[in-house]
Amino acid sequence: MALLPPLDDAALGPDARAVFDDIRQSRQTDYVNDFWRVLAHDPPTLARIWAGAKQVMAPGALDPLVKELVYIAVSVTNNCEYCIHSHTAAARGKGMSEAQFRELMAVVALANETNRLANGYRIDVDERFRSPLA
Repeated sequence: MALLPPLDDAALGPDARAVFDDIRQSRQTDYVNDFWRVLAHDPPTLARIWAGAKQVMAPGALDPLVKELVYIAVSVTNNCEYCIHSHTAAARGKGMSEAQFRELMAVVALANETNRLANGYRIDVDERFRSPLA
């Protein structure tokens, strides 16, 4: 159960209403999900998180489906039920197949297991992996 109830449109102040208008316009939908409706209790946080989400999830070097898959993977690792469901729905909308979802879950499970082993054993990073991206 949410600690704060989602706010309906009638309960929004002007700052939250402006963010909701931008969400609707940016996503080309009338639907604003409960994540944003709960954050509307704190309009500065709502605006900050929406601005970040809008910037990061916008078209860029990564394909939009890849961004959703990464978001699902992190959400699974962080055990965020809301984000797992909402970003799985978004990924399906961007073309994710059931086979891709199952393969993603296998990669997430493997990464979590090997990360724990590497951390537990405190394995030093191979020198050849340390080169900068540039």
